[in-house]
Amino acid sequence: MYDFEYHKPGSIADAVKILSADPDARPISGGQTLLPALKHRLNKPTSVVDLSGIAELKGIRKEGNKLIIGALAKHHEVAESDVVKGAIPALAMMAGTIGDTQVRNRGTIGGSVSNNDPAADYPSAVMALDATVVTDKRRIAADDFFQGMFTTALEPGELLVAIEFPIPEKAGYAKMRNPASRYVMAGAFIAKTGGKVRVAINGAGPGVFRQTEMETALAANWSADAVAGVKQSAEDLNSDIHGSAEYRAHLVTVMAKRAIAAAG
Repeated sequence: MYDFEYHKPGSIADAVKILSADPDARPISGGQTLLPALKHRLNKPTSVVDLSGIAELKGIRKEGNKLIIGALAKHHEVAESDVVKGAIPALAMMAGTIGDTQVRNRGTIGGSVSNNDPAADYPSAVMALDATVVTDKRRIAADDFFQGMFTTALEPGELLVAIEFPIPEKAGYAKMRNPASRYVMAGAFIAKTGGKVRVAINGAGPGVFRQTEMETALAANWSADAVAGVKQSAEDLNSDIHGSAEYRAHLVTVMAKRAIAAAG
């Protein structure tokens, strides 16, 4: 681990001031991504900005037809929240399957979404539920936020504050996990909100993406049979020692069928 300065601001304004002044400063919340990188000397920030003391980034609440989750909400908090269970049960279920107990008690939704790991869970929920990412500067639609592997629309110094999820009529999530790492090999989050269907796939490709053919099929017939006939192309999907692109393409359809069954 390289030397760095440590800051623990008490407000969003103070955190943004530090991050904006130094392009090599890095924010940290649960530390599930940054800390391993620091230990292995894969990242060399001049400063680490600890966000854990900022009350404005915490909390889970329902406002009208929206569920608002603060960036610092830990996975186990999302999983155990009665507010989340009542509004979007599939989101609570998803949070309860992330990593292991230690990860769920440290990792945060804001950190996961900001990092945008292709094998992470939350990006598919944000995409399928057509959520809005709220930062200290603006509001970003899900379709505009995720821009590829570990890449988002966040600008240098910009801080994710909260995520606003429209409450869907139905939603379900299913995934195939690598048994060793527990990262997603292929997952599908499916939601019907305001009569519109969105299907988001994670783990299978270099980034989360929408499966528009399945969306069209489900809009006409909300059933597992509707997605069973849609074959995901293996082109551009991940292929490694854990599974070929063709295998992951097959998993996309299987997970989509399970997600529909979970949604009811």
